[in-house]
Amino acid sequence: MRTFLHGCLLWCVLSGAPAWGSAPAEPLVSPEVQLCLQHLKPAERERAAKALGPLEELPLYRVQLEVDPETRGVKGRVQVEVLARKHPLTELYLRLTPNAQGRRVTLSDAKLGGRPVKLERPEPTLYRLSLESEPVPPGAAAVLDVAVEGLVPRAAAPSGGGAGGLLGGLMGGGDGRPSGGDHGAFSATADFISLVGVVPQVPPVGENGQPWDGPQGIGDLGLYEPAHVLATVTVPTGWAVHATGVPMGEVPERDGRVRYAFAAAAVRDFPLFVSRGYASSTATVNGVTVESHYAAADQAAGERVLKYATSMLAEFERRLGPLPYTHFRVVQAPLSGGAGGMEFPGLVTIATQLYRGAAGASEMLGGSMQGMEDLEAMLGMLGQSGGGGGVLGQLNGAMERTLEFTVAHEVAHQYFAGLVGSDPILEPVVDESLAQYAALLYLEWKHGKKVAESVRQETLVGQYHLYRMTGGKDGRADRPTGHFADEMEYGALVYGKAPLLHHASRKLVGDAAFLKALRAYVDTYRFKWTCKDCFTKELAKASPANASALERLRTRWWREAKGDEDLGKPRLESLLGGFEGLEGLEALQSLPGMDLEALQGMQGFEAFQEIDAQSKELLEQLIPGLMGE
Repeated sequence: MRTFLHGCLLWCVLSGAPAWGSAPAEPLVSPEVQLCLQHLKPAERERAAKALGPLEELPLYRVQLEVDPETRGVKGRVQVEVLARKHPLTELYLRLTPNAQGRRVTLSDAKLGGRPVKLERPEPTLYRLSLESEPVPPGAAAVLDVAVEGLVPRAAAPSGGGAGGLLGGLMGGGDGRPSGGDHGAFSATADFISLVGVVPQVPPVGENGQPWDGPQGIGDLGLYEPAHVLATVTVPTGWAVHATGVPMGEVPERDGRVRYAFAAAAVRDFPLFVSRGYASSTATVNGVTVESHYAAADQAAGERVLKYATSMLAEFERRLGPLPYTHFRVVQAPLSGGAGGMEFPGLVTIATQLYRGAAGASEMLGGSMQGMEDLEAMLGMLGQSGGGGGVLGQLNGAMERTLEFTVAHEVAHQYFAGLVGSDPILEPVVDESLAQYAALLYLEWKHGKKVAESVRQETLVGQYHLYRMTGGKDGRADRPTGHFADEMEYGALVYGKAPLLHHASRKLVGDAAFLKALRAYVDTYRFKWTCKDCFTKELAKASPANASALERLRTRWWREAKGDEDLGKPRLESLLGGFEGLEGLEALQSLPGMDLEALQGMQGFEAFQEIDAQSKELLEQLIPGLMGE
């Protein structure tokens, strides 16, 4: 098509890559794929090809979008090119995750090889094109071109209360979504537009020939087969675009707008964000350009995030193997519903509230407290250390620990499931538990075992205990996202209890065998899809004598309800551990309905159930252990 040809020629000029008619830098590899491959480290291209086959045969998305922040509109065209490999291609599916919340994005004017075709819509988020009348033979490609148009809803304000408060929303893991929401993945504020899911993508297909399930209202939105992406996004002057991939340049348009271009290779998703008034800081780690993008007013926090991300990437690369991409971005985003962050290949977002310490905590607490003075007064009910800035100083410290842990969790997601793929809807326990435990490992490597153990107790064990204290029932962690009753249950079992399988396995086999197995797991399933027991099998290879015991541990922690036996009864001391300097728990007696003696005994949690709703909500919000995604 003419428009795509113009875009590709633009990329060639911007990058210095050969245009059509020039001698190719790599025989048999198209200029478009060559542009995309700049996103892979040279040493990783061979490894990717070994896992995926010829890289020029991966699906290719050509994206041209225009974003109008004033109207919150997005429109353009997307061309999807899919090669039929071993078998004829008889149907083609496209997933649009924003439509889980209503018809936010529409596809129209569909053309296959230039001929108009009709798309079916079997599910709210799913489009289908039947090719049964003319199947695409092996070795040939189906090229589907569609017009995309969407209206981005206004973002919800940071919410407090219940599962969406300071603890509740984050304890779902940051990337978890509350029932019926997406934590702002597709939303707009005055200065930031999140366009996650606006590019229709081909979902993986199961053995039954059906596409994997889409968003269920809890947990992740989706994950896809590795694919290449060439994208241009046009925005008004003063706005910037953030996306996965190599930045190919910014070109002024005649109408005063600016066109941004990106090329990405072998990525399982392609997120887009548009911002105004942002600044950035950059560093390099082992050939990876690490960028931190943040609101200009939050520069100090944005620079700390860059420092965290570079340190984490260095540690993970040393122990888990290299990140395959040349660019990694951390973008501040006004996530809603208490979310701490969201992960995508080569790019993660971190909630604005975490950049702003105690002030951000006040935002997360929603309407339950009016201003920081009221927050100080309410926290004063729980006692005050008298030093280090008082309770608000301690809250700042807790929020900073949460920021670091959240970034670690998101960086770990670059491996699980960005590199080692798994089904985030059917089997969320696979990647979330490993990302969570890898974040703990990082804290241990960086700050020592004492700090890591404290965070393990407050963040993982404490999350499960809080859930039980508030009436939640233990259950199986290994189940699809749609099988959880709510975000609290999902967070407690998938982010709280399930990662502790890895802690128990590590204690059984020892540190050396555990880390050997973790590295082997990443190397074995790099760019591939893993399975629920694949890591357990790698552990068994590293410690054969413990093979049966390891499988029993996986059954116990993931498939059975043994959390109370393994983690003990909740202790309020551990749940409130982030507020150092509390003079015992006596200060809690000032909360209406609080029976301290009964709480310390935790007899069936009845005492906690008797606390009046306002005080109970306050307790839930103030308990540390906020989760990264």
